[in-house]
Amino acid sequence: MAKDYYATLGVRRDASQEEIKKAYRRLARELHPDVNPDPATQERFKEITAAYEVLSDPQKRQMHDMGGDPFGGAGGGAGFGAGFPFSDIMDAFFGTASASRGPRSRARRGRNATIRVELDLAESGFGTTRELVVDTAILCEVCQGSGAAAGTHPDTCDMCHGRGEVSQVTRSFLGQVMTSRPCPQCGGFGSVIRHPCQECSGDGRVRTRRTIKVRIPAGVEDGTHIQLAGEGEVGPGGGPPGDLFLEIVERPHPTFERRGDDLHCTVSIPMTAAALGTSLTMETLDGPEQIDVRPGTQSGQVIPLYARGVQRLNETGRGDLLIHVNVETPLKLDPEQEELLRKLSQLRGEERPPGKFAPGQQGFFSRLKDAFNGR
Repeated sequence: MAKDYYATLGVRRDASQEEIKKAYRRLARELHPDVNPDPATQERFKEITAAYEVLSDPQKRQMHDMGGDPFGGAGGGAGFGAGFPFSDIMDAFFGTASASRGPRSRARRGRNATIRVELDLAESGFGTTRELVVDTAILCEVCQGSGAAAGTHPDTCDMCHGRGEVSQVTRSFLGQVMTSRPCPQCGGFGSVIRHPCQECSGDGRVRTRRTIKVRIPAGVEDGTHIQLAGEGEVGPGGGPPGDLFLEIVERPHPTFERRGDDLHCTVSIPMTAAALGTSLTMETLDGPEQIDVRPGTQSGQVIPLYARGVQRLNETGRGDLLIHVNVETPLKLDPEQEELLRKLSQLRGEERPPGKFAPGQQGFFSRLKDAFNGR
């Protein structure tokens, strides 16, 4: 009696190829000799393998349905037939995607591109618009991405017959198995361009220089990357373009140092102005600003100008401008200036001012006295 390969795999007679493949993978994981070395199990494994070899091949399946011998008397259940796809066993154990087999498309996504954009502090802080010149690959207008010359088209590969892969039968401990690899003649595409487009040399794209207008948002800083989707290179074979990334490079400012959204600068004033107070005019990113220095201002004190920093990226509001005061002590005095300072020191009783130390600190003589007293 002829074998019922549908019953062997446990599928209906009208089962689809995907259902047959799933049934085989499930049984192969259970019955493979490496998993279950029992002789009866090994014989069962050969049976399901022969059944899958028949039902996965449309011609052999049709012969089986008509009651014929799909192996032509070659003893199909004794081992793997010459046409058995070994990769399906690998799929059963390692989950290899069977959809990856077959011809691959010539159209592939293009590469991403990155260009550097230098900005001044005001441009990065408040935003700007730039026209950028980009050298990139665009779709070939002559062949529209096909790569073939006008009036021609790619021909089916005569080595793989359009499958994109070639098979080779080898012997292993499992018997005769078939392995597949990309076709060396067509590169796995399944077709060959015998008359390539002269404009793009069969690549489906050409290089050109184009100008794009880009809006730089307010608040970007040095190292920020801006993604422009679809503005990169067109892919081979007329594939979709990649993305263009703008890398922001912020030029140093002669006055301000940026720290996040805040700006910092240092203003040096003489000690008399720090003691008596004064007013200064400073050029900020918003224009001239009047700054009041209060009497008694110390060196290192910070004067804030709120909301005078840069715009916060993708948010409302701005950072602050922080002015660090540096009080300058004169290095040289003429006799008149020295006399005036001496009179001031006498009036303030500061001819020999006592030293002031921070908590936990002592002068040299105090430390020496403590040493003799055994402290």
